[in-house]
Amino acid sequence: MSGWLDPLRRVLDAAPARLAFFFRDDDVGRADERLHPLLDLFSQHTVPIDLAVIPQALAPAVADALCTRIAHASTPIGVHVHGFAHVNHEPAGRKCEFGPARDPAAQRCDLELGRRRIAELLGDAVAPFFTPPWNRCTETTGRLLRELGFRVLSRDAAEPPFGIPGLLEMPVRVDWLRRPSGAPRDLSLVAARLAGAAHDRPAGIMLHHEHMDTEELERLGELLALLGGHARARCCTMESLAAEGRG
Repeated sequence: MSGWLDPLRRVLDAAPARLAFFFRDDDVGRADERLHPLLDLFSQHTVPIDLAVIPQALAPAVADALCTRIAHASTPIGVHVHGFAHVNHEPAGRKCEFGPARDPAAQRCDLELGRRRIAELLGDAVAPFFTPPWNRCTETTGRLLRELGFRVLSRDAAEPPFGIPGLLEMPVRVDWLRRPSGAPRDLSLVAARLAGAAHDRPAGIMLHHEHMDTEELERLGELLALLGGHARARCCTMESLAAEGRG
């Protein structure tokens, strides 16, 4: 069933040392009825996962359930800040919540409010990490993050790094759901992206639970089985990678 993963399996088999992977699930606070099946899958395969949480979208009841889950999890679940409201503020061009059209003072306000709200709802489980909506923000945002005590910025690997001292960048390299508009699912393309990303350390994989149906979860389970059971694969939390200084 998992033959589609052979390109990644070959990379792992040939690796001289263990290759690091992490999974980041975005948009927590939306479609939360689909979040727990995803977390069940990661628990089943004993693979850690990081959750990027939208502060304004997270309901207290969902936060309570998530706190309980984190406290009793046998496999680590990391949580961090994902924007503030996940809304677009750009009048033209690519969508961005923390983009060039926004005044730095407004950005700072949202960063402070977002971190405070997540801390109130999820407590000590929250890491001082930030994922901007749509995986993009400005260098000004990065400098504000550093001033406010954030330690990690996670975007897409295609975005040029800012190189801000004290702010580790930990990009995702594979979008699990990416496909040409209107095109059917092509597992061979997913496998090729995974195999290519495995050469980068760590290889971050982005998920969106909102769009993960039963078939997607089944395919993802095959990937987790491979990575969780292969001697040359190491699945990590973003927190553990940050502690190693790896981005």
